[in-house]
Amino acid sequence: MKEVFETIDMVSHENLDVRTITMGISLLDCIDPDLDALCQKIYDKITESAKDLVKVGDEIGLMYGVPVINKRISITPAALVGGAACRCPKDFVRIAKTLDEAAKKVGVNFIGGYSALVQKGMTQADRFLIESIPQALAETERVCSSISLGSTRTGINMDAVRLMGDIVVKTAEMTKEADSIGCAKLVVFCNPPDDNPFMAGAFHGVTETDRIINVGVSGPGVVKNALSKVRGQDFEVLCETIKKTAFKVTRVGQLFAKEASKRLGVPFGIVDLSLAPTPAVGDSIADIMHEMGLEYAGAPGTTAALAILNDQVKKGGVMASSYVGGLSGAFIPVTEDRAMAEAAEIGALTLEKLEAMTCVCSVGLDMIAIPGSTPATTIAGIIADEMAIGMVNQKTTAVRLIPVIGKDVGDFAEFGGLLGEAKIMPVNKFGCADFVNRGGRIPAPIHSFKN
Repeated sequence: MKEVFETIDMVSHENLDVRTITMGISLLDCIDPDLDALCQKIYDKITESAKDLVKVGDEIGLMYGVPVINKRISITPAALVGGAACRCPKDFVRIAKTLDEAAKKVGVNFIGGYSALVQKGMTQADRFLIESIPQALAETERVCSSISLGSTRTGINMDAVRLMGDIVVKTAEMTKEADSIGCAKLVVFCNPPDDNPFMAGAFHGVTETDRIINVGVSGPGVVKNALSKVRGQDFEVLCETIKKTAFKVTRVGQLFAKEASKRLGVPFGIVDLSLAPTPAVGDSIADIMHEMGLEYAGAPGTTAALAILNDQVKKGGVMASSYVGGLSGAFIPVTEDRAMAEAAEIGALTLEKLEAMTCVCSVGLDMIAIPGSTPATTIAGIIADEMAIGMVNQKTTAVRLIPVIGKDVGDFAEFGGLLGEAKIMPVNKFGCADFVNRGGRIPAPIHSFKN
């Protein structure tokens, strides 16, 4: 009975929710050298596979009394699916529009997988897809794009990193009327997982089965509330409290995933137990850090606090589910986290401190609004730094920067909904053009001499 009341309280007062139910759909069997036929096959498979996804998500939420915030779809990386049919970037834009139409038809919030995996090299199809991204994201509403630029095993493709600097700027330009919101749907990765249910980075990996259900839970507010009850106690108590709370949150995700799997007749994949904040008051990673004893996120001790949080969330989560995957840990997006945005606004949190925090968080530099005048080479340099952190530390890292065209440091950028809002953060003014313009690949790090 105590557990029941605790869960009710989590939902009613602590912002517990299931952040997303994401259906992964393989489109490998849709490949066709005829573009018209390909687009029709893609539309038909998605609309047939996911026709009941939204309805089932809503029904489960009502049955258990826990809101399901988003229903999403991830697909096989589009560069693989469209390679045989696409002869230019505009051909890939047609695929993006087909994905958008299919997403609207079934009623999902987002569809991810407009992606290319170029960590070692680019095919012609990969390049066409990457070059199509600005137009594709400007002319669609629900499509999300991700590009893998590096991995621990292959190193970093610096040609692709440099190209993505230009693509981010072009995407910002083509969506400048809405504070360059296109960049909020574009992320680059090092070591991306095949089963991530969270946007903008979700794609259905080629090692996955034909269809799969992955669930992403949330609950920063639940963790903060639990920590408020052990204020001032030692680190052992702190860690145990986070771990036990993460266990309870993950069990909710496991329950939803299995029920959705049964009702849809689709295999259950993983629960991603990342603590994903929202712009809602009290649903913030930065608030957890404050409860741990920091005046603001970004103060000395922030990286250590985040390391504790990430580790204990994983320890609690793996006890709650045998199938934990995706990113799993703690997200630190700026615009999507009200208290994180406040810390950035007052100067407690800088881009350099955020980069340090990405060494121990579950993803990377996420949803950061920067001046629209930031050079493409500087953006490429920031991406390269983050890819290096992921490569050397054998972890997933990502970059989702938003150069807001026409705005500068201190100006306000607003994206709406879960994407949130924040003031523009300053970027290091010194250049790196000669470095990022070298081209080629940064080789993978050596693994034998670990120190």
